[in-house]
Amino acid sequence: MGGPSDPPEGTPDGFPGGAEDEYRSVVFDESFVRAARLQEFSAHERTTEHAPAVRSRPTPHRRLSRQALILVLLIAVAFGTALYMGVRRPYQDPTAAQQPVEALRSTVVPLAPKGEVPGTSDIDQLFAQSPAAHYKIGADGIALPASRRTANFSDGQVINALTTAKDYLVRSSLYPEVLSGEQVRPVRILVDGDQLDQFDRSFQEPAADGRHAPTGWLVRFDPTVAELADDEVRVQGSLRVTEADSGTLEVTTDHTFVYALRPADSDGKAEASLFTVRRELTLRFDRDDLRLHQTQVVGSSTQAGPLSCAADSADQLRPLLAGETATGGGPAGTDPYSGGGATALCGTLADRAQPKV
Repeated sequence: MGGPSDPPEGTPDGFPGGAEDEYRSVVFDESFVRAARLQEFSAHERTTEHAPAVRSRPTPHRRLSRQALILVLLIAVAFGTALYMGVRRPYQDPTAAQQPVEALRSTVVPLAPKGEVPGTSDIDQLFAQSPAAHYKIGADGIALPASRRTANFSDGQVINALTTAKDYLVRSSLYPEVLSGEQVRPVRILVDGDQLDQFDRSFQEPAADGRHAPTGWLVRFDPTVAELADDEVRVQGSLRVTEADSGTLEVTTDHTFVYALRPADSDGKAEASLFTVRRELTLRFDRDDLRLHQTQVVGSSTQAGPLSCAADSADQLRPLLAGETATGGGPAGTDPYSGGGATALCGTLADRAQPKV
């Protein structure tokens, strides 16, 4: 084996061996030059004082250690982020979002007066002498309750559900263009998309079947019979919110609306009378509904009067006005042998529910 200064492939031909050769330390053959590992510094580095003549390259092991450290740090950051997001916004049960939307079931109960409907041209007196004397006007009568987070919904989501429920009540019970039967769109845009087919069919093909009654979705009067004598509808009631399940909030509403009406096309000269509607609604909200400001209307119970029991109240309400009395006796007949129809219901409007004029 050669010494440390021997060429990698032995002593070149033509040169005598032995340590006494004076050129042995400076003469290199081609294989020695190829095997040398040299690296020059840059011009700037060479001008630096005391700079070494060559620079060692980092070994592969050193580069690998640095890359491994960076990879470990990236994994740690990703894991920490995922853990934080999981605590802040836990994953929801995917089956909760896939539950089908329930169809609306509604009932409308006409309330027939025992005698003649009282009326007067003084609308303020009409309200003052009625049980609605202390009711608030319009949307002010739909007060939101104190709210707090539930097990699966935040404070903001609960407030959003209550606000949407109030908006639905205002649009479906107080908008003049809805009450007159001119428009349904202000209400329709608040209805969950999966219920729109049922909503549209209710107005295209009204039926007293408990599923396709327009008056289950909103309040509207027959424009050929009555019109508003005063836009300031009196309102009183309550809202309550609960969790139907881990993915659904449920808002229950119970409100009484009192309208001053007069005969249609009377030029404001006829006497006005009061018409009372009590609506109880069950509204549901999944997370998509909360985000889109929509609701699922799954239950609607309406009592309204003074009405004639024989009148069809599924499509439009045909109020009995000042000086009129109920005719036709009880409600329309119910055929127990026909399927799909709802049982006809009717009640009696209590005397104390009428204004004392």
